[in-house]
Amino acid sequence: MKDMNNTKLIDGDLVENIKKIIYNSRKNVLQKINHQLILAYWEIGKEIISNETKNEANKQTSRQVILSLSQQLTAEIGKGFSRSNLFNMRKLYQEYPDVQTLSGHLSWSHICELLIIENKEKRKFYEMETINSLWSIRELKRQIDSSLYERLLLSSGKNNKQKILDLAKNGLEISKAEDILRNPYVFEFLGIPENKPIYERDLEQKLIRHIEEFLLELGKGFMFVGSQQRITINNTHYYVDMVFYNKILRSYILIELKTTKLNIADGGQLNTYLNYYKTEINDENDNSPIGIILCAEKDEITAEYILGGFENNVFASKYTTILPDKKQLIDEVENAMNAQ
Repeated sequence: MKDMNNTKLIDGDLVENIKKIIYNSRKNVLQKINHQLILAYWEIGKEIISNETKNEANKQTSRQVILSLSQQLTAEIGKGFSRSNLFNMRKLYQEYPDVQTLSGHLSWSHICELLIIENKEKRKFYEMETINSLWSIRELKRQIDSSLYERLLLSSGKNNKQKILDLAKNGLEISKAEDILRNPYVFEFLGIPENKPIYERDLEQKLIRHIEEFLLELGKGFMFVGSQQRITINNTHYYVDMVFYNKILRSYILIELKTTKLNIADGGQLNTYLNYYKTEINDENDNSPIGIILCAEKDEITAEYILGGFENNVFASKYTTILPDKKQLIDEVENAMNAQ
């Protein structure tokens, strides 16, 4: 009874007012984090340009310097300094000499998407629309993909243009403060672990755990790097299901698990991941990464290797004695599925 009386003493507005205070405080904190992140990245871009000017670097040597810088910063500080991210920092300084002109409503993800646009007028249009309409990064990408800017240019008359703008605002996703904190760029900037995607299927999670144990028990130099390893290409985040490193082959092993029928696009996707690892992750002593696609459709279980780009025949022949053959992998997937 006492608890009930205490509850009655709480004014209905009290809870709402306290919630408003907390939400506003969180928003202010996250906006400050976002501002510091962008300011820091702008300063890094300035340092890169200054170094290039000092050493009279051309386009080729500039790319080599950024690649080397990416590897060194990643080793010493951690994630957030991929080659593409450093190029974006460099471009941020070039395209926005006065960083204060950037709105605090734009996240680093927004800015990376805008920097892809070479036409300055077109970029400014999307920049202002993002700010005025509070577009999330997903909404910004959708509007760019829908060619909103071009459709407005082609439309005749003020009324037509307004109709297009009104249509563009349909499906609007207003950014929340929490969205900023969930952004992988913010996790990298703050140096805290990223919340990785949750597996959509119990089967996929079980297969990942089973294949991890199988390869480690197999021995032959396998070391587990992690599951759901994020890579970022053109401001879009992708996740490699499993990554190992084999110290005998001196090569990363990327494994993609498909719980549906193998599609043509799956090979292209994994090949993209391999190219990323070769360019962004590999040290100079590492060999080309190896990709494996495991298809675990119930009617058919297949294993496909992607083994392109080997620099020498010795390595190409050596991998066959280190990696499990297709039959071994298929058997292990079948064992995991039958054990459900």
